[in-house]
Amino acid sequence: MKRFLGIIALVLFAYACSSDDGDNPTGGPDPTPSSFDRTALLENWADNIIVPGYVDFQSKVNTLQTETAAFVGNSNDLTAIRAAWLDAYTTWQRVSMFENGPAEIVGLRLNVNIFPANVTTIETNIASGSYDLALSSNRAAKGFPALDYLLFGIGADEATILSIYNGAEGDLYKQYLQDIVADMQTLITTVLNEWQGGFRDTFVNNNGSSSTASVDRLVNDYIFYYERHLRAGKMGIPGGVFSGSVEPNTIEALYAGDLSKQFFLEGLDAVQDFFNGRAYNGNALGESLSSYLDELNIIKDGADLSTIIDNQFNSARQAVQSLGSFEQELQNNPPTTFLNAYDEVQRIVPLLKVDAVSALSISIDFADADGD
Repeated sequence: MKRFLGIIALVLFAYACSSDDGDNPTGGPDPTPSSFDRTALLENWADNIIVPGYVDFQSKVNTLQTETAAFVGNSNDLTAIRAAWLDAYTTWQRVSMFENGPAEIVGLRLNVNIFPANVTTIETNIASGSYDLALSSNRAAKGFPALDYLLFGIGADEATILSIYNGAEGDLYKQYLQDIVADMQTLITTVLNEWQGGFRDTFVNNNGSSSTASVDRLVNDYIFYYERHLRAGKMGIPGGVFSGSVEPNTIEALYAGDLSKQFFLEGLDAVQDFFNGRAYNGNALGESLSSYLDELNIIKDGADLSTIIDNQFNSARQAVQSLGSFEQELQNNPPTTFLNAYDEVQRIVPLLKVDAVSALSISIDFADADGD
């Protein structure tokens, strides 16, 4: 009898929930029933955005390896290796958000871009000549931030840096350079091989609407990246939003200088393009979060939610573009203009994390202690 009553209670609860879910969470009219093709959405993400992005990134890392080998063979000029590092690092901003499936398994972001670099660990590793880059304790001692230090930060100027590579300990530094790049090559090759192997089909075929389905999981990863890594990591933490004090030494590309704003804007372009389903390195548009919201006829404050979100991306970009370099802005105390731009970036978070996911019936699977 108790079991029977329990079943009735669950049925009534489910019915009540389904009735509540029928209302438009943004306050507009109820969305019309949707026949939106999630398979087409996943195909566009996989075939036109994610895999092409990884192919490009692998190519840039391979070029970085070539230039690293050339520098090791003739350590008299940093120009080519620095340019290859910048090219690969810029491309990384386009694929960093896809910490899903193979990238999640190998911890691609954790192993490629934990900044700022841990200089003490790097120097200890180099001095000992013995290290295991697969250890989690070395995550902040490798990847792009470690290369940033090794190519720009181990000396006051280029001549001093070159003298170190050509000095008594030079071979140790050169070996560490090569090992870092080789580690990156292994990681991206592993991820790309999986996507081009069976994972692409697994990803597309998992086209349901549960918390473990591909759309739900990737949307969570996408929002997590925007909130935690783009908004907070690249702007909020350096600006002292969470600590109460400006932390200029936590910016991305700390040693190269004047690149953190460029990298932020590249990342912002990437997340907006993904929202709109824009093909990698192209203008063709496919099914997307934007088209999904339009299919559901989601209205907020009298306007399409997709348009509101897209416009806020544009507002955030305009605010950041109007800044000087992040390094310059963070010298101000307080960095008011920088923080005003951050506020425009922050306004996208509730639009994605509350309005969009509610409309799409996607549950957020991560917690954030930022208070927003």
